[in-house]
Amino acid sequence: MTELQMGLIGLGAAAVVGVFGYNKWQEIRQRKIAEAVMKPQHEDVLLAKEAKAEVAAVAPVERSEPEIRFEAPEPVERLEPVFSDPTPSEAVADVPMLEAEEPVVPEPAPVVEPVAKAVAEPVASPPVASPEPAEPMHEVEAGDVPAELLDPRLEYIVAMELVEPVSSIQILHSQRSTLHRLNKPVLWVGYNEKAREWQRLSPDVDLDVRRLRVGLQLVNRLGPVSEGDLVIFANAMQALADELMAVADMPPSRVLDQAAEIDRFCAAVDLEIGLNLVSRSSAFPGTKIRALSEAAGMVLGIDGLFTRYDDAGRAQFSLQNFESTPFSADSLRTVTTHGLTFLLDVPRVDHGERVFMQMSEVAKRFADTLQGALVDDNRQPLSDTQLEHIRREFIGKPQATMASFGLAAGSAQALRLFS
Repeated sequence: MTELQMGLIGLGAAAVVGVFGYNKWQEIRQRKIAEAVMKPQHEDVLLAKEAKAEVAAVAPVERSEPEIRFEAPEPVERLEPVFSDPTPSEAVADVPMLEAEEPVVPEPAPVVEPVAKAVAEPVASPPVASPEPAEPMHEVEAGDVPAELLDPRLEYIVAMELVEPVSSIQILHSQRSTLHRLNKPVLWVGYNEKAREWQRLSPDVDLDVRRLRVGLQLVNRLGPVSEGDLVIFANAMQALADELMAVADMPPSRVLDQAAEIDRFCAAVDLEIGLNLVSRSSAFPGTKIRALSEAAGMVLGIDGLFTRYDDAGRAQFSLQNFESTPFSADSLRTVTTHGLTFLLDVPRVDHGERVFMQMSEVAKRFADTLQGALVDDNRQPLSDTQLEHIRREFIGKPQATMASFGLAAGSAQALRLFS
C-alpha cells in the first residue's frame, strides 16, 4: 500500500470523527437552548399588563421539567385573557444567548399552548343551561275493548277517534233513523276518560266521548247478517264520521263469510232442553203452581214464564204453561192446566250440567206434589238413566264445544249471539 493511499484513509477517518463530534456539539447546544426556553422566568406574552406585574413579583423556582400551575385568582375584577401577537423584542427578551454571533429565536408553540390552557380554562364563564321544555303529556292508552262488550269474531266493529269530546247522547241519536232499518243489533261502546275504562253507551247516561267503537252483530238466532244490512251500516258510520269530523276505521271486507261460519257453529250447539210434566188425572191449579214455583226460587215475568236466576242475574231455567195460555199474576188465581214444561237454554246457561240436575230435582218435586208424570216430547216417561243421558250428551258436550271455540256458555258474548 502506498503512502498516498494511507494518507487518504487517514483523512477519511479524520473527517468521520469530525462530523461525529460536530453533531454531538450541536445536540448539546440545542438541549441547552431548549432548557433555557422552557424556564418560566420569562414574561408571559398572553397575560394583560397587570397579570405580568404579579407574575414578575413572584420569584421563579428552578425546575428541570415544565409545569403548568393553576393559581386561584385574587378576588378582584376578572380580566379576560387577551391573545395578541408578541413583538419580536418581547418574544426573545429573556432567551439567553449562547453565542453572540448566532442569536436563537425560540418557537412560540411550546409556550403558547400550555399557558393558554392554564389561563383560559379557570376563568371561562360557565355555560348557562337553558331551561328544557316540559315533557308533553301523553294520552292514557285506552287499550282494546273487552270482548264482553265487543268481540271482533261476532261483530263488525268500526273505530273512530274524535278530535274533541262529543256527547254520547248526540252520537246515539245521530243515525238512529237509518240504523233502525237493520235486522241485527248495533252495539255502542265509548271510552270513559275519568274511569279509564270502556263502557256501553246508553240513552239514559250522558258521557263525553273521544274514543268510539260501534259494532254490528253478525249473527243471532234469526241467522247471519245480510249484505244489505252491511251496506246500510257502513254508510251510516261514514255519515257519522263526517258529522263528528272523525275517520271511520272499517274492518276487512270478509264479513259475510265470517258471519256464515259463526252461524254454522251456532247451529251445532243451539239446543233447548225441555222436561214435560203432565197430569195423570185432574188439572194442575194455578195457585199451587205459583206456590211451588216461588218456593223453588222462581219469579213470574212479563213474558208469562216463571224463571230462576243465578246471583249474577242470568236465567238458569224457566217454567211455562204446556198449553197456549201464558201465566200472569191475575190468571193464576183461576187458571188450571194439564201440563207444564221446564226449559233450559243450553248455550245461555253457565255450568249447564249442574243446572240441569237442579231443574230435574225441581221437576220431580212438582210431579210428586201435583200428582203428575215427567215425560219427553213423545209423552214417554223419563227415567233417571234417561235424564243422565240428556245431561251428558245434550248439555255437557255442546257446552264443551263452545268452550273449545273460546265462547263459554252463559258468557256475555253467548247471550248476544244466542238471542
